[in-house]
Amino acid sequence: MQARVKWVENATFIGEAGSGHAMVIDGPAEIGGRNLGPRPMELMLLSVGSCSAVDVVHILKKARQPVSGCEVQVTGERAETDPKVFTKIHLQFLVTGKELKESHVRRAVELSAEKYCSASIMLKQAAEITHGYEVREA
Repeated sequence: MQARVKWVENATFIGEAGSGHAMVIDGPAEIGGRNLGPRPMELMLLSVGSCSAVDVVHILKKARQPVSGCEVQVTGERAETDPKVFTKIHLQFLVTGKELKESHVRRAVELSAEKYCSASIMLKQAAEITHGYEVREA
């Protein structure tokens, strides 16, 4: 995998993934940013949330569960001093479907956390990562 990050001005950058997709990454106004895109640490939370969500949906579909929605609320706590790394990250899944089996959702979240989500497994070397879930009827 490869990616490229190119400085535009002040605290604004363009990030381009090896797949060709690009996005604006920006900093807060106090360091010259213009709020044109997410902050780098926000991208880390988006990465771990989306990595886990892809796994959960894929696992549920493979188990022939009628999943129709999956949302992940990701909360991160950071150290108070530099480097302000994440110390805790919590992923709360809201999984929707018609007659979804709670046991399948629990297992999908566990498998993502323990085996499949590279982002989560990598970050747990530095931060405490916890998971929760709620199943809702479609």
